[in-house]
Amino acid sequence: MDKRGQLNRRSWLGISSSLALGSLAQQAGVGWNTQAHSAEPLQAKPVAGIVTAYEKILHADVLLTKVLAGWGQDGGPGPAIKLASLYVDQFGPKDLARPMAKKYGVPIFDSIEGAVTLGGNQVAVDGVISIGEHGKYPLNKKGQQLYPRRRFFDGIADTFEKHGRVVPVFSDKHLGPEWRDASAIYERARKMKIPMMAGSSLPVTFRRPAQTIPMGAEIEAAVGVGYGDLDRYGSHTLDCFQCLVERRRNAEGGVEWVECLRGDAIWKAVDQGVVREDLMQAVLRLIPVRGGSEVRGDSSSSLLLFRYTDGLLGAVFMLPHYAGGIGAAIKLRGQADPVAVHFEERAEPAIPHFAYLLKAIERMVHTGKPSYPVERTVLTSGILDQGITSRLEESKRLLTPQLQIGYEPVDYPFAPHIDLNSDPRKPLS
Repeated sequence: MDKRGQLNRRSWLGISSSLALGSLAQQAGVGWNTQAHSAEPLQAKPVAGIVTAYEKILHADVLLTKVLAGWGQDGGPGPAIKLASLYVDQFGPKDLARPMAKKYGVPIFDSIEGAVTLGGNQVAVDGVISIGEHGKYPLNKKGQQLYPRRRFFDGIADTFEKHGRVVPVFSDKHLGPEWRDASAIYERARKMKIPMMAGSSLPVTFRRPAQTIPMGAEIEAAVGVGYGDLDRYGSHTLDCFQCLVERRRNAEGGVEWVECLRGDAIWKAVDQGVVREDLMQAVLRLIPVRGGSEVRGDSSSSLLLFRYTDGLLGAVFMLPHYAGGIGAAIKLRGQADPVAVHFEERAEPAIPHFAYLLKAIERMVHTGKPSYPVERTVLTSGILDQGITSRLEESKRLLTPQLQIGYEPVDYPFAPHIDLNSDPRKPLS
């Protein structure tokens, strides 16, 4: 037990110094072990792509086409990884998987095991990129689209177990949608010591202004703003929010409770000072907003409130018909003006922020260590699932002992403050 919650970080994660890889968070990018790599020529490492669907602009395209055709998807230089195989769950009428596979000589397998083993009897790739996003999948009663992220991960992990070798895995977006899936993925990865990353591309995207929160800062208040529906875009917004607040003093200990407010209850929380309106307005001055409406007039809005174990209140507005972007504002102790940023989603060339996400994946494949902690996205996956549950249960406040998840943040750069063509084996400067 400690002052930050019912379970301290060591108890929750089950960290033991005797483990060969330690916790997944502690694998993340502090003191890269480059050994003698500087004297070795850089070779592209093979990865398997496990995807729901591969069409123009879908996540499979803006990630895997960069592996095949370069950072700008224009035939130029790209990452030091090569797509060795594909498994595609659904082939739609606008399918790109088959023509791209034919063009670049990539075999498509009819099973996840086949893609990971290249049809042989051993794990034949050095990494797996799992993209359980897009495609036609059912909704549950809470409105969550049941993407097969857990099925994909279990197929990958089953193959690792069968053939006696694990390699790094990236799982796109949040780990759910349901908490039972997110927690099962995380626990199995931790048990099997699988180096793992997950989450949105937006924590590493371009920021306006180009700034972040100092590591070890004292944060007094924090507000995030996002757009779109809670299930699809709440994960992006929470990942962006969390990548800032995790940098506060004493790092991260998790969340004690979550609730989702709707309608007048949102603005009552603002008017009573529970949530700081000045921070919300600081974000709205930076992000695109939709004309012809007033922020309080959007009946589809929601407000996620969640209290961290150190007492900080997280507040994230989802404003589907008013906001046109994602941002956050942080009030630091002793600083009059908040630190506010817009996490930009640029379209040209070829959705470039996904190149910076791919750079982080490339680094993990080459080093065997996550570029930043998967626990960030484990935590935001849980916050989102509990927020959606609270919304269904008339804004009931839900206690979340399962979300008292601790981890150490990593000072990983965002676009363009990392050279896409840098050697992924070497320390970040």
